[in-house]
Amino acid sequence: MTDHHETFSPGTGRRRPRADFLSDAARLSLNGQWKFALSPTAAGTGPGFTDPDLDDSAWADIRVPAHWVLEGHGQPLYTNTAFPIPVDPPRVPTENPTGDYRLAFELPAGWRAAGTVLRFQGVDSSGTVWLNGAELGHSKGSRLPFEFDVGAHLVPGVNVLAVRVHRWSSGTYLEDQDMWWLPGIFRDVELLERPDGAIDDFFVHADYDHLTGLGTLRVDADVAGLVDLPELGIRGLPTGATVTVPVEPWSAELPRLYRGSLRAAPESVPELVEGPNAAGPVTSTGSATGTETIALAVGFRTVAITDGRLLVNGRPVFFRGVNRHEHDPDRGRSLDVETMRRDILMMKRANINAVRTSHYPPHPEFLRLCDELGLWVVEECDIETHGFIYTGWEGNPPAVAEWKPALLDRIERMVERDKNHASIVVWSMANESWVGDTFGDLETAIRDRDPSRPIMYERDPSYQNSDFYSLMYPSLEDLEAIGRRDEARPENVTDEQDARRRDLPFLLCEYAHAMGNGPGSLIDYQRILESSDRFCGAFVWEWIDHGFTSPDGTFMMHGGDIEFRPNGGRYCLDGLVFPDRTPSPGLFELKAAIAPVSIEVDAAAGVARIANKHDFRDLSHLAFDWVVEVDGLPVARGSLDVPPVAARSAVDVPLPAVAPAPAGETWVTVTASLAADTPWADAGHEVALGQAPIDLRKRVEPVETPTRTPQGFDKLNPPPPGFDTLNPLLALGPAAFDPRTGRLTRLGDLDLDGPVLDVWRAPTENDRGQGPRNTMAATWKAVGLDRLLHRTDSVDADGDRLTVVTRSAPAAHGIGLRTVFAWTLRDDALDLAVTVTPEGIWRDTPIGNHDVWLPRLGLRFGLPGGFESAEWFGRGPGESYSDSLAASRVGRFSSTIDALQTHYPVPEENGNHVGTRWLELSGAGLTALRVEGAPHFDFTARRWTSEDLERARHPKDLSDSGRVWLNLDHAQQGLGSAACGPSLPERYRVAPEATTFALRFVL
Repeated sequence: MTDHHETFSPGTGRRRPRADFLSDAARLSLNGQWKFALSPTAAGTGPGFTDPDLDDSAWADIRVPAHWVLEGHGQPLYTNTAFPIPVDPPRVPTENPTGDYRLAFELPAGWRAAGTVLRFQGVDSSGTVWLNGAELGHSKGSRLPFEFDVGAHLVPGVNVLAVRVHRWSSGTYLEDQDMWWLPGIFRDVELLERPDGAIDDFFVHADYDHLTGLGTLRVDADVAGLVDLPELGIRGLPTGATVTVPVEPWSAELPRLYRGSLRAAPESVPELVEGPNAAGPVTSTGSATGTETIALAVGFRTVAITDGRLLVNGRPVFFRGVNRHEHDPDRGRSLDVETMRRDILMMKRANINAVRTSHYPPHPEFLRLCDELGLWVVEECDIETHGFIYTGWEGNPPAVAEWKPALLDRIERMVERDKNHASIVVWSMANESWVGDTFGDLETAIRDRDPSRPIMYERDPSYQNSDFYSLMYPSLEDLEAIGRRDEARPENVTDEQDARRRDLPFLLCEYAHAMGNGPGSLIDYQRILESSDRFCGAFVWEWIDHGFTSPDGTFMMHGGDIEFRPNGGRYCLDGLVFPDRTPSPGLFELKAAIAPVSIEVDAAAGVARIANKHDFRDLSHLAFDWVVEVDGLPVARGSLDVPPVAARSAVDVPLPAVAPAPAGETWVTVTASLAADTPWADAGHEVALGQAPIDLRKRVEPVETPTRTPQGFDKLNPPPPGFDTLNPLLALGPAAFDPRTGRLTRLGDLDLDGPVLDVWRAPTENDRGQGPRNTMAATWKAVGLDRLLHRTDSVDADGDRLTVVTRSAPAAHGIGLRTVFAWTLRDDALDLAVTVTPEGIWRDTPIGNHDVWLPRLGLRFGLPGGFESAEWFGRGPGESYSDSLAASRVGRFSSTIDALQTHYPVPEENGNHVGTRWLELSGAGLTALRVEGAPHFDFTARRWTSEDLERARHPKDLSDSGRVWLNLDHAQQGLGSAACGPSLPERYRVAPEATTFALRFVL
């Protein structure tokens, strides 16, 4: 047997690539239970496994499609940028897990064996195929199909298909795509019956002229055929002929498809083409039996780049996009159609209008759904050589001539398979594969076959083979410079290359790395992206966390849960939805930030400015409603009469006259929702929201900060019941304080512990960053912010006032925070004014001369564990942070304590609520506790501490401490996206500076 897996060859014995299509010709799915044996080397079980008579009854059963490492054979491995094997192309290690698959099957009665095609939609990473003992050939290119002609090898009765799959092959060096390494036959396997003379391949050209409203159709095919599109009056249009008819164009917003058919033409029969402006009659030639009808779904659209702008159907388009890996927590990249549909529906409902198929062609059914439901697609080829970064790009395949056939093979298979999808508007040649002369050949191959779509490739700084200027993870400042066209010049490019690049449209192919709690700053990015005509959109990284269900089903595994080096660890958990497709708060934030309708409520002027950010459709499909709330309670509501605002236009709509309430906060909220059911969401689905106050009236009197230090205790109230003469408590109205620490120990009948100055939070993935370049958590820990020690310097009382002075500082450092807690009794409430003053030098740290910022600045309380529910007036309903506010609105909300938590697959800071006016906690048998801000505070409430969160590896590691830990913060740091991106902007950080804030506690 030939060791195909270590050759430069992309494959042998395969049929030429062609379009994927559906037809009424018979097909036999070979999905199901196969026999399987895993071996440690490329020799597999030996040469005899291809023998049809081999007794494989003792072999394991395995389902196909699937990855064998998810079926109990070996283990999945995750790396981000590094290859999991030595970089020695095209060779791979002798230790090469190899799966031998066998399937015995019979053809259905009446199956016509001659011309039968065997198709594999995806085999990772290299597969060699035998049928009834005859070697058909081999193929590489894991996410691309390959086919064999098998009619001559089929026999009556039982047929035996044998496939040997190598985990590592020369193809591995082209597939280092920041994902799990998952070997196996993971996409569909099927037999296709091909009638004599049937059309084998075709190319639909469906252009649209936006000036005339006419569409021009031409279908090219390898065999003369006839096209029917009944809705357009097209019947019997010969392949190769053109017809021009009035059409509704296809776009992601209005995905108009015309369904019809293509069939091979009877031999030498003149066909008179019906339909206006048809190029006929045409005599077709061929020898078809007419036994196959191919289903067509034609979308008319034209893609062009004109004057540095990406245009579809003559209009600029803007991608509100996401990068999508294929992933399922139990099946890996083996997805069913319903999961694909679910992804698209969730995207559409989150205002996402585009997907980049990072970093390989998806299952073909996904593209059919994009055509049907409406998503712009940037389809990326199955090429990434990122791991060569560790060799200084020495031997990088695009720069090595021997690799050219393999790279061209992948490009050809992608373009040929998917050329007929209206949703695909950009071809992406590869991802993160640096530079090489072969990219010129790839560009030429695409343009020669399909000049109708532009091409992108991000990593080459010259952009000489790309129609777009593209980057990953720029800072806000750098993005603004790009919008002004005064960005820095890339290194090692010529004047001519740089001049050309500056005239290209800019496509932000990756940004806002959605790892853990985040991404932040989405609204900031969106404002910049919408500020310049140079931008044609952006794609968040990425859609889904790549976590796997643990064997015991109790948590989601990441790379670091598997013993293997190199290891990408948690870096696979960087999606907008969790592995089980539960939306993360980041998805809701993105939905609000990229909404295709903006609603700016100007209460003072009495108008709502409605801006339509769609590229094609007006706003007649939306219903607008308003509601007036006072302190979060509705007092009036109605519908808003909004005209059908044209795409990329705006209008001011009068609001009902509303007077501010005599007390409290009055807010006006306007929503835009679907007026009728759509294929992707029901009527009433909210698309966008705008909100503004009519009048802000303070609910809480300003809390005075003491100007003197009170002395004595003679005016204290009598001690509460249970007074301990050996350790007397200080009483202030309903409150009792520990005289040694000054902490509140009881409020009414509630046992409390606090307040303690708190500056720590369980670091988020973005806090950890990417090492010294942009880590904040390492700096925090270097100066000991996670281990403050507290000292009480004084506890002084005077009548209805109590003042406590403390100092909080880490061991081994001279920095500290001096805090004055000034308590004042007012009726049955306690007012607390807090003054924090930093001491020492907050810059020079053990890991370098870095500014030290605070994770948070506020107070921590321990409360009875019986508190179960929270109600608050402020931002909600979900969590919010200073740079992640777009999805939150001001209102009155309620939740259980448990539901306030966001269970990120790796525990970290979560559940914060910005801008809280008041918070009330309650529980069975407990007196409710109410906290009011002066004017606002942030809060989190959970059954474990920040330290518990940080220690936990998975949510299952968190257990109820028996207390509710309440943080009331003056400020908490924002989120950012520094896990793979720029540092957090300073405006979202918390500085160690003199600060005063105030709260009121009410029973």
